[in-house]
Amino acid sequence: DGLRLDIISRDGHSISRRQISENALKVLYRLNKSGYKAYLVGGGVRDILLGLEPKDFDVVTNATPDDIKKLFRNCRLVGRRFRLAHIVFGRDVIEVATFRGHHSESNDKVSKSNAEGRLLRDNVYGEIDEDAERRDFTINALYYDISDYSIRSYGGGINDLNARTIKLIGDPDTRYREDPVRMLRAVRFATKLDMQIDAVTADPIKALAPLLADIPAARMYEEVLKLFFAGKAEANYNMMQRFGLFAPLFPQVGALIEESPKGHAAKMLQVVMRNTDIRVSEDKTVTPAFFFAAILWYPVKQRADDIAIESGLTHYDAYVAAMGDVLEKQCLTISLPRRFSTPARDIWQLQLRLERGQGTRAFKLLEHPKFRAAYDLLLLRGEVEMGNIAKIAEWWKAFVEADDTDRSDIAKSIKGSNSRNRNAPQRKRRRKPAAKPAEE
Repeated sequence: DGLRLDIISRDGHSISRRQISENALKVLYRLNKSGYKAYLVGGGVRDILLGLEPKDFDVVTNATPDDIKKLFRNCRLVGRRFRLAHIVFGRDVIEVATFRGHHSESNDKVSKSNAEGRLLRDNVYGEIDEDAERRDFTINALYYDISDYSIRSYGGGINDLNARTIKLIGDPDTRYREDPVRMLRAVRFATKLDMQIDAVTADPIKALAPLLADIPAARMYEEVLKLFFAGKAEANYNMMQRFGLFAPLFPQVGALIEESPKGHAAKMLQVVMRNTDIRVSEDKTVTPAFFFAAILWYPVKQRADDIAIESGLTHYDAYVAAMGDVLEKQCLTISLPRRFSTPARDIWQLQLRLERGQGTRAFKLLEHPKFRAAYDLLLLRGEVEMGNIAKIAEWWKAFVEADDTDRSDIAKSIKGSNSRNRNAPQRKRRRKPAAKPAEE
């Protein structure tokens, strides 16, 4: 039976070798000249056909990983779940995979799935037709043949590409269970390529979304970078919310949003996503440290309030304890590397200092290496919370944007003419930790 196959000859499509990287062509030609079949596959083919610049070029072949290693001195074999060859040209890496086969009759050494149907290991090799059936979406089952420059399109992939439709190959329920990350990929392709998810493909997502909680946290971290740091954060977030895909990744934020769909946490998410997209479009850096600090701020705040009530710890100590708790919980679903979790803590701790640091103390805070990121988060909180935080954010904005002379005046004005007003909230704040349990 198998998937429908359409072969589009060289004169029937728009791909030219000029659009393929030199290194990918080297790999394709050497495999071909050594008697192996070699195809450019998936995203590279899809993006060229859509008039986009491919991010990377992947190759598939009937050569095994060991065959490939013999052909290329600059080859290293990677991966347990999928054994792959990486051909390294300086900073450019061409990924070469051997055609995947079906794994129904194989043993545990090469193929293994868990009780939910998720593939844990998958090194069964086969033919190109089987490989196509193992791909996730029809728009990725496109193979550019280096031997005659034709395209092999499986499952109607070329038609779906033209119709701008994302369609899973095979039974959606089974395919999502094999690898739940496919649900996130469907969303990411829909927003990135401006396509619609086919109704049959979309249908089981909401029910199967909780399966994402079982995906290794390190792999989820990579997926989060692709979803939120490529200029489509807001669109991906909104679609993930529609399909119930956000809460399994960020359970603490998800719980706050469910409790209060128009509350601070929900507003912060929208503001952060929009802000991230603007930064990407302006070629500014976006860092996971700031991103996680911003979206986890309200879970930290709530946890700190709970700890203060339960244990009677001071305001500051409650926050420090909350930061550890929230990060530990978050790392169960998305493992945030220490090089980002440590600065995220700094950004959080500085929120407390910025809230109290107007006046002459502001000069010292300005020198803190994480001041800029903390200040950016304070501005976002000002947008979200209004009231007192908005006023504090406005003061800091005036202070940061002023020149040195004006800065001194701004700092003194807080200390001088407003001294009565300034002291009142401070006294209130000093009493707050003791009064808080009673208030609650």
